[in-house]
Amino acid sequence: MPEREDSWSGNYFTYFTEVEEHFQRVRGTGLFLISPLDWALLESWKNAGVPLAAVLRGIDAAFEKWRSRKSKIQMVNSLAYCAQAVLSEAQIMAGAGDAVRREPAPPPFPEDDLRNYLSSNAALVRKAGFDEIALAVDRLASETGQHYHDLEQLEQRLTALEEKLIATLRASQTEDQLFAARRDLDAQLRPYRGNMSADQLSMLERQYLDRRLLEQAGLPRLSLFYMR
Repeated sequence: MPEREDSWSGNYFTYFTEVEEHFQRVRGTGLFLISPLDWALLESWKNAGVPLAAVLRGIDAAFEKWRSRKSKIQMVNSLAYCAQAVLSEAQIMAGAGDAVRREPAPPPFPEDDLRNYLSSNAALVRKAGFDEIALAVDRLASETGQHYHDLEQLEQRLTALEEKLIATLRASQTEDQLFAARRDLDAQLRPYRGNMSADQLSMLERQYLDRRLLEQAGLPRLSLFYMR
């Protein structure tokens, strides 16, 4: 995997949106919604430091390969189809020394939008019964002006709070719930296992199961990457 970029770019927070829109554009169906499995895969790429450019190039390469086939019985319905091509592009970029650093950029969203996002998430967390974490997110919302020009530190704080939520949920998960989650993951992932390495599969499994825990509890994603 490529090294994580050293410089922080505010526009890096559009990672998810840009990949989603690019996949829809290349696929040729603007209304296509990517699946929970795809979101988990996207997050595993982001957390592994895969550059946005590598993901976009990998999607292009995967679709070029698909379009070159004589038989196209099935449409490409998942980002997972592009996983091998994305990994290849990331390795090429790492070997060439590309995209190791990001140029600084202004925050990609207005300060008021950030404050509203944090306040809304705090309310949802409180509604789910996690008062301590809700209070922490509320505090961050009240300090939006302080954090607005240091989004990297804010993201780190939000990630720590989200990990605390997930750890609590995981501790209370029953064996039957975990079995059902893994069964659903296996069913969705089965057609694409051949396109992924063991490390990719491991990261994807963790992201998918964590995402499912939050969704079932009615909890939001706290990361700034989920600002829409």
